[in-house]
Amino acid sequence: MDTNTYTYEGESITVTWDRERCIHAQACVEGLPDVFDPERRPWIEPDQADPDAVEAVVPQCPTGALHLARKGEHPEPTPETNRISLFPNGPLLVHADAELVGADGQMLLTDTRMALCRCGRSDNKPLCDGSHDGEFEDDGQIAVDPLSGSDDAGEKGPLHIRATEDGPFVVEGPVTIEGADGTEIEGHRGALCRCGASGSKPFCDGSHADLGFEAPSE
Repeated sequence: MDTNTYTYEGESITVTWDRERCIHAQACVEGLPDVFDPERRPWIEPDQADPDAVEAVVPQCPTGALHLARKGEHPEPTPETNRISLFPNGPLLVHADAELVGADGQMLLTDTRMALCRCGRSDNKPLCDGSHDGEFEDDGQIAVDPLSGSDDAGEKGPLHIRATEDGPFVVEGPVTIEGADGTEIEGHRGALCRCGASGSKPFCDGSHADLGFEAPSE
């Protein structure tokens, strides 16, 4: 898993951008075009808007490619609940107190926002790199509910996500999974498809084995 982070400093606020995590969702460009302008260099100028406005827009970046720090203040707050949303024909969008680890147990990322590859095509697994565009089809609906521990869903705590070798994401911790139509299911443990072939998306049905899916320990 690669990172490539750039820093843009303003008078009272600093914005960082990880190029490898950006899939051009455009929430920043549409939210504050004076600050975020892809046609300009540097493309991020934090002082082109009120710091409060920048602070409101940056957390809307669904992949966590953008982050900010205000001088003398704490970083972005941890979400009250852990949520994984299904983006149609695209990634798993995580908004949570989340930690992502590889199959060998190595910590890959701790963040409140992540976009996880579920098409199997990303060159930056386990994160999405936009390779799904035009290649992956899934409407983001939830057809089955194999999450376990639903009685624990109301509790608070971190969400542990493990990218297993050549297999699914195993999630552990209180989590709500939201389909593209707004359907929600809650639970505490489940296996989410990341090969793109499961017939029970977003959950794993073992299709990665038949497919010969390869995702070595990142």
